[in-house]
Amino acid sequence: MHPELYFIYDSHCPWSYATSPLVKALSESFTEMEIHHWHCAHYNGTDSAGFLQIKEVEKQSAQQFGQEHMRYADSPKDSTMTANFMAWLQSKQPEKVLPVLEALQHAHFIEGNPFGCKNDFKGLIDTFKLSPSNKVFNETLSNEAQYQQSDIQELQAFMQTSAFPALLLTYGDNAILLEHARYLKKPQDLVKEVHKLLA
Repeated sequence: MHPELYFIYDSHCPWSYATSPLVKALSESFTEMEIHHWHCAHYNGTDSAGFLQIKEVEKQSAQQFGQEHMRYADSPKDSTMTANFMAWLQSKQPEKVLPVLEALQHAHFIEGNPFGCKNDFKGLIDTFKLSPSNKVFNETLSNEAQYQQSDIQELQAFMQTSAFPALLLTYGDNAILLEHARYLKKPQDLVKEVHKLLA
């Protein structure tokens, strides 16, 4: 039985952005691993991680933040449309989720793209040759995104934490919540750790 990795994240969360390189490193090292990217849709337009938290992420990880993002760091963020977009992509073209997420996070955290309307997604759609339906671009969660929220809640109940980002590794009858925060600057150290767990 192949190992599986569950990545619970929010596209507009700087800690999720810092965790994505770990997911990429595991994906490249374990090509047989099935990865589930589950967007938890935490940011709904009422709050943001804020400037101070972003500076902490910069300190603890290797990720960079652009001036355009930093200018609006304390402005409320809304990741609802992105949750719809990523849930659609996960169900229709799962092989594209990781590169699209990487490009999306770069556009958000470096270039300052808020991903708040359909036009904000045009660059991704063109680059990755995607054809999402119009319901993806609603300001409320789509059915696919809502189903994903149910799956996330079940998994969080199993993990006994609603904290995110989270990386849960399952293999055979085992399930381990990976301590991703320890590896934010050293993705290859997490790869070594997972090799040991799977040995």
